[in-house]
Amino acid sequence: MRRFLFPAPLLLAALALAACSTPLYRPSSGTTPSQPGTTTPEQPGSAVPEPTPPATPAPVPPPAPPPRSHRLSPATNALVVQARTATSKGDFDAAAATLERALRIEPDNPLVWIEMGQMRLASGDPVQAENMGRRALALAAGAPREQASAWQLIGFALRARGRNVEAQEALQRAGALVAP
Repeated sequence: MRRFLFPAPLLLAALALAACSTPLYRPSSGTTPSQPGTTTPEQPGSAVPEPTPPATPAPVPPPAPPPRSHRLSPATNALVVQARTATSKGDFDAAAATLERALRIEPDNPLVWIEMGQMRLASGDPVQAENMGRRALALAAGAPREQASAWQLIGFALRARGRNVEAQEALQRAGALVAP
């Protein structure tokens, strides 16, 4: 197999010619133009065009993220179903223990806190139900459906405590979140 080698003297000559064709300095203002009838930027009265920066497109803002929606993992969902069954039978201790296990699995999921609050409300503890609803509300940022459920839980807990004006406000907030 033959290899083609570029002759070194030819390469050096090409590089030397390329170096000579680019000016290394600008002539002083007293020189004459290289072609008759043309002006150079160094001559008085000649207009020097301002270099225009390349056109850059305006930054496009990222699209708004879709509303968040929380889901339960299969394990947590099974625990929530089990807790609902215990709550419907009036076994609030078993329901609380089951939901506490669910909270250990998903402590930042507002749906589990809402379930815990609904169980506390059913057991007759509206103060704890309201606290659970407020915790769920704090965790449901950007998720209007979950926020509405949390406000609804807060409203029902406030109504159970006889704070009807505040309860009505909370329920209105819940309605405003789910309204189109």
